[in-house]
Amino acid sequence: MLTITSYNLGPLQTNAYLLINEDLGKAVIIDPGMNPGPLVKAIADLEVEAILLTHAHFDHMGGVDEIRKLKGCPVYLHDLEQDWLTTPKLNGSLMWPQVTSPLSTDPAEYDFAAGQKLELIGHTFTVYHTPGHSPGSVSLLTGSDLFAGDVLFRLGVGRTDLPGGRERDLLDSIQNILFKFPDDTTVYPGHGPRTTIGYEKERNPYVR
Repeated sequence: MLTITSYNLGPLQTNAYLLINEDLGKAVIIDPGMNPGPLVKAIADLEVEAILLTHAHFDHMGGVDEIRKLKGCPVYLHDLEQDWLTTPKLNGSLMWPQVTSPLSTDPAEYDFAAGQKLELIGHTFTVYHTPGHSPGSVSLLTGSDLFAGDVLFRLGVGRTDLPGGRERDLLDSIQNILFKFPDDTTVYPGHGPRTTIGYEKERNPYVR
């Protein structure tokens, strides 16, 4: 049985997702944001197989260092953003000194690739390269659950005015990749409440 719990972390209220296979006592974390205390507490008795990053902006990778050292688990990230983990200027943490000190951590152990299938915690995760918000943004699908990072939100889309962002790429990622999934696919975004593909196809004002 797969359980999905969301933790709203850090000053930008980033959604970190903890996926647990209750039968195995194993977990995967998607986007461990800043100030990850509640998430760290929740994984105390779990084996964490991997940290999966939808992209490497500071508010999504802020908890990587603490959790990786605590659990000895590898990190996955698209190769276009491999340098971002080690470089505060690239991950954006230099841009908001009122929000965070400069953040950096070791590089990811593994690269994501479009179409890649990962077997983790007894489930298959398929990787979709969905650039636009950032060049290495990915969306991760397991079953009918889609983890979309900052690409698609409930009634919104990711911003494209940060370094490496591009509006045309973002809309292409949404319309030609995410909107091809069944309408009942549940979308777990990087910020805000979850939604469905069908709801966004019908109501999202940015991509209708």
